[in-house]
Amino acid sequence: MSATTTVPETPPTVAQPRRAGRLARIVSPFRQARGVQRFMLLTGTGLTLVFVFVSIFAPLLAPYGFDAYQDASGRFPQQGEPSAAHHWGTTVNSFDVLSRTLFGARTALEVMILAVVFALCVGVPLGLISGYVGGWVDRMLVLVMDALFAFPYLLLAIVASFLLKNTIGNGIIVAAIAITVVYVPQYFRVVRASTLSAREATYVEAARAMGARPATIIRRYLFANVVQSVPVIATLNAADAILTLAGLGFLGLGIQPTEAAEWGYDLQRAISDAGAGIWWTALYPGLGIVLAVTALTLVGEGLNDVLNPTLRRRRSRAPQIQSSAVGPASAPVVEEDVGK
Repeated sequence: MSATTTVPETPPTVAQPRRAGRLARIVSPFRQARGVQRFMLLTGTGLTLVFVFVSIFAPLLAPYGFDAYQDASGRFPQQGEPSAAHHWGTTVNSFDVLSRTLFGARTALEVMILAVVFALCVGVPLGLISGYVGGWVDRMLVLVMDALFAFPYLLLAIVASFLLKNTIGNGIIVAAIAITVVYVPQYFRVVRASTLSAREATYVEAARAMGARPATIIRRYLFANVVQSVPVIATLNAADAILTLAGLGFLGLGIQPTEAAEWGYDLQRAISDAGAGIWWTALYPGLGIVLAVTALTLVGEGLNDVLNPTLRRRRSRAPQIQSSAVGPASAPVVEEDVGK
């Protein structure tokens, strides 16, 4: 009679160490940061979380829609001062400034996420392929990226937005793609430089000797080792994407007012109001841009100081000297004069 062995079921707590490890990697920058770095990282993270919260729950927080100019009681006043009905006043188009500002944060978050994701999906793979394959592929990609990088970023975004304006109906997608064109060369250059140095490493040579395909080497061995600085660049580009979006909207090449609320467009419409003493139409969209850009910049600079080994500072501890059997080791040794 053969004995039957029962395989014990995997306890549900096996996944807990993995989750704890992921959480530890996320929290590790906050633990490693010290002094000004920690202040920048915590302050930027807190402001960013507020920005994301306002963006997600803008339909619930805003008293009116982004394009609402009237309610059941009638049309809103034009350029009305802050009051109980309109806490931040109204614009020349009778839009509620509070609602436009909250929905503008939602638009900025959508365009920022799409632009960064598009740039990562294009720039990182091209940098890996160019750095690993080399040859004429590398030369052609470097030529194209250098040509794009030579243009001023705002001018390049304006050209891309103008060319895509009549081809894609969604203004948010058009703005995101126009900003993506600006950031792809940055990811390409950083990833390519890291790949050029990593492809000659010992583990890559061992993978080649074992017969691994280039796609496998790039995916399993190079990718995780060349994207260390990408999160910092992505955070700083997210802050810059908000400024670029505001610049496009200010020039009238961004999102149309009937599609979504946008801070740059609201600032452009408020230029004439500033000279007439109407301050509320430009104050709150401008503060939204400043706070969002400042928050993401603080996060990026804090992560750069923590993750960059050339800037990272670790806290040192005073050495602990244990006492010996003869006496305390910290006591100074005094030599007596024999002649006395």
